[in-house]
Amino acid sequence: MTGDGRAGRHVGSGRGGLGRRRALTLGAAGALAALAPLAPLTGCTVERREDRDGSGADGEWVSPFTGEAGGEPGQVLAVKVDNAPPARPQVGLDAADLVYVEEVEAGLSRLVAVYAGRLPERVGPVRSARESDLELLRQFDEPALAFSGAQSGLLPLIEAAPAHTRPPEAAPDAYHRDPERAAPHNLFVDPRALLATAPEASEAADIGFVFGAAPEDGGEPVDEREVSYANAGFGFRWDAAAGRWAVALDGEATELTASTVVLQYVTVRPSEFGDGAGHITPYTETVGSGDAEVLRDGRSYPARWRRRSERRGTAFTDQDGQPSRFAPGPVWVVFLPA
Repeated sequence: MTGDGRAGRHVGSGRGGLGRRRALTLGAAGALAALAPLAPLTGCTVERREDRDGSGADGEWVSPFTGEAGGEPGQVLAVKVDNAPPARPQVGLDAADLVYVEEVEAGLSRLVAVYAGRLPERVGPVRSARESDLELLRQFDEPALAFSGAQSGLLPLIEAAPAHTRPPEAAPDAYHRDPERAAPHNLFVDPRALLATAPEASEAADIGFVFGAAPEDGGEPVDEREVSYANAGFGFRWDAAAGRWAVALDGEATELTASTVVLQYVTVRPSEFGDGAGHITPYTETVGSGDAEVLRDGRSYPARWRRRSERRGTAFTDQDGQPSRFAPGPVWVVFLPA
């Protein structure tokens, strides 16, 4: 059984794709047209800030995930968060430093919420892990991972991964079921209790993000950008008064916001796994290079991304090959099929 309470199924990967076309809205299609062509990536050294030891100009610690000063370095905790309509509103997602959006079976989506230092009382609903999560999370060295379980064939890979994986059976006191919600959308985790079971989880460190003032020129004004998978949509509307992007899920407004939104175009291929309904699990490749779009301060900036290996973070560069600067604050990265 998977952590979602369904029977897992191991299927062949095949070469025929996922058997369906992943949909992009007109907003995303327009973004793709605006991205080409871009200058090739050069071997530049990406600097998050002048002091790469984590301190800002006044000696305060600066978060490598948000670019915000203050606080102290914290251990990295990644939580697999449900994004099906019955799971909303999610809890604790607004406190995440970094949110990754990924496609799963049947064109649905899951979120990977990353925390380091600032921890809410609970996060969820928590759902199951996927194979591509292991590649994505390796950039954080050895983070803690909260997830509800995984398909039986995937469990050996998760157990062998260099991460402190903590499903409910490994940290029972850190999880609880909310009786007001229906299973499987009712599992929540206490981040502090979970991290107490993983004292050796890595602290936050540089993953390639660069924060700073917006470019003085370039970019296009954008009030709203919408992107989607076959059965999951995401909208980002610029709220000038708040200085943030307001996040909509499947067309419904939420309380979630982001200072920077990155639309990262990646290879999404079939994996060797599938769910109990016969849907093949997509594998999102986050090592490599490709196009991206950086949304900040009500403008859109074309970019390129490169991640050289699993153990390294992702460098984002502009059309001149210089580091793309993010606005300080929470970052959302949406993985879209190239």
